[in-house]
Amino acid sequence: MWIMGLHDMFRDALETVAKADFYLKPDDYAPFFETTIRYLGGLLSAYALSGEPVLLTRADDLGRMLLPAFDSPSGFPMFAVNTKTGQTRKGWAGDALWAEGLSNQMEYKYLAHITGREEYYNKTDRVMQRMTQISLTNGLFPTRWDTASGTPTNQHYSVGAFADSAYEYMLKQWLLTGRSEPHALELYLNSTNAIIEHLLHLTPKRKLLYVTDILSESPTHRLEHLSCFLPGLFALGVQTLPEDILPAKTRDRHLWAAQGLAETCWITYADTKTGLGPDEDRAFWSSQSDEDIGGRWLDHVERWEREGRPGKVPPGAKTVPKETDPQKREWKSLKDSYLLRPETIESFYILWKTTGEVKWRERGWTVFEAIERHAKTKYGYASINNVDQVPPQWKDEMPSYFLAETLKYLYLLFIDDDMISSEYWVFNTEAHPLPIFDWAPWEKQAYGLNTTATSTTAATSTTPANDESPNKS
Repeated sequence: MWIMGLHDMFRDALETVAKADFYLKPDDYAPFFETTIRYLGGLLSAYALSGEPVLLTRADDLGRMLLPAFDSPSGFPMFAVNTKTGQTRKGWAGDALWAEGLSNQMEYKYLAHITGREEYYNKTDRVMQRMTQISLTNGLFPTRWDTASGTPTNQHYSVGAFADSAYEYMLKQWLLTGRSEPHALELYLNSTNAIIEHLLHLTPKRKLLYVTDILSESPTHRLEHLSCFLPGLFALGVQTLPEDILPAKTRDRHLWAAQGLAETCWITYADTKTGLGPDEDRAFWSSQSDEDIGGRWLDHVERWEREGRPGKVPPGAKTVPKETDPQKREWKSLKDSYLLRPETIESFYILWKTTGEVKWRERGWTVFEAIERHAKTKYGYASINNVDQVPPQWKDEMPSYFLAETLKYLYLLFIDDDMISSEYWVFNTEAHPLPIFDWAPWEKQAYGLNTTATSTTAATSTTPANDESPNKS
């Protein structure tokens, strides 16, 4: 509401926030990960944009109530917590999911900065410190972890549902905290290079670049819609990391990966009858011929470079025509539903802002028109059951992220003003912008951050102004 200039509506809604107490019945639990990225992130972002004190008060209340989730033997957060008793419990998986443990640092570090409460920083960074001590066989982090020992419990490597935002928060918390935490940056660089080396593959004919999972040392050749955040993350890294950190050769590969992965995410929309992309898993047929070198993208790129870069565009980064014949697509839906998810639009937005290529804006508009045509109902927007069925069958649901992320990224993609500039803001995984800040000297000393920030773009003031402009930070 604030970003769209609906300030009267925003202020009317403050009454609801002011009356919130977040208390649960003794036998009820709030999922820590989802509550942190949605509720806590939303409160903090709205406070940063508007300067309304009640939003900070409620964020502080909620942050304290969720804090017992970190009280496991390893410091790895538990799945859920009761906001009144502080009791915690494990989730459906038993083990903790990696994304759940590594996707709270942005919210809690910003909360620590604006409240001065050291426990917020210490609790959330304990998990980050543990990640720097883990010995990895391939540079990738497994998807499940034991909360008692803080060690991995499987050999599943992914950037999908169990891992996605953890990779995202490595770069983003480094940017958010004025580029002052080198351990987060090092984790980002090592893990993204490992993703490029091990998880990126090409289809044999259309040369669609996709990111997949490794399960028991073998690629599954599946792509989740959730993984379509990755091209945006690569593009953000290319834009924000200086050359002494991201050398030219690595920078090129990160940018090519961003462009190629986003191209494939777009194609899985464009190929369908509705123009909307299927959810979660898609199977890609991998090549078994010598000519295609097993389908691993990096092998194709290295061969292309040895041959003198013919055509100037690397394999997997070219524009691909849409294919309406399912037998010729080189991919098939494993889950046919479209759940109003934001990841593809998010990457289009970031690529538009970082490259200036108008095709990302045009593709976003095409997706928006498809949403209007097939998902709009009398009272809102509905997920659909099958992206290759027209007219589609609706699900009786509109997830909250459709408003928080999908429509927000579409709005920001189409307006001409750079309202949430990456020079001053960083989006959390639920698309709530948080302001870049510099730690105060006492904070650096308290948290062991005796480093000099490498950026001069951090906001000079971290106290939000009660101003109508969302460029304030």
